[in-house]
Amino acid sequence: MFSWPTNYDSCYTLSGVISREGIGLHSGEKTRVTISSYEKEGYYVSFRDKPKEIFKLTQDLIGSTMLCTAVKLGGRNLYTIEHLLSALAGCGLSYIHIEVDGKEIPLLDGSAIEWVRAFQEAGIKKAPKPEDFYREINKSIIFNKEDSVIAATPSEKTVIISSINFSYKAIGNQTFVIELSPKSFVEMIAPARTFGFKDQFQELSELGLIKGGSLENALVCDGDVWVNPPLRFDNEPIRHKILDLIGDLALVGLPKAQILVYKGSHSLNALLASSLQN
Repeated sequence: MFSWPTNYDSCYTLSGVISREGIGLHSGEKTRVTISSYEKEGYYVSFRDKPKEIFKLTQDLIGSTMLCTAVKLGGRNLYTIEHLLSALAGCGLSYIHIEVDGKEIPLLDGSAIEWVRAFQEAGIKKAPKPEDFYREINKSIIFNKEDSVIAATPSEKTVIISSINFSYKAIGNQTFVIELSPKSFVEMIAPARTFGFKDQFQELSELGLIKGGSLENALVCDGDVWVNPPLRFDNEPIRHKILDLIGDLALVGLPKAQILVYKGSHSLNALLASSLQN
């Protein structure tokens, strides 16, 4: 029976090849991704129409962080990478090649669990150089944007404490604490789906966003109620915020730190990630 590791003391990669296709959240276009092991550490991307052009994903390539995380690869952008990267980093996987047929990573069910199940199907093995998966930090770091805050302090393990506070009663105040490991990520974070708000749908549509959003791949909040219950967890929104954070830290490595975040966002996460790579 397959079981995920209980720590990040070793680095893993995939034993086989997986492919998934689906709709992009913002483009609304069908896209396909094929993922396999790679001989070098990190996450590498190529596009199906130019297979010999292979880009290593780094924090310096991050472009837009408006409602998703995008990277600039050569002359084009690749959108909504955070859920796949969260699945990879959360599961302790590196030495990965991602081939994309399209301009956006498919949203699938709006969480990371379908990627996790695909990894399980392919199986995992220790990476060629199974070094420690963590990034060490030796000082405390803090950033804020208006009333949002993110801070990291050195720790023996990766612990995330995240809080949100929404005026929508269906969400309200939520806090979640997790000591991160591949096992805890898969069980407690990966199934949490992205969420949005019914009263913002028109505005986002006019901006040309969320063309692929649907009740099958996102939770929709309508004030006091959810349009498409049931939730997978009572506090699914805050768990998804942690999912996004892990994806946004994936390109610099999960820090051995206690991370405290209040009203997190992709742009706030990117500030912490950029500081960790320096």
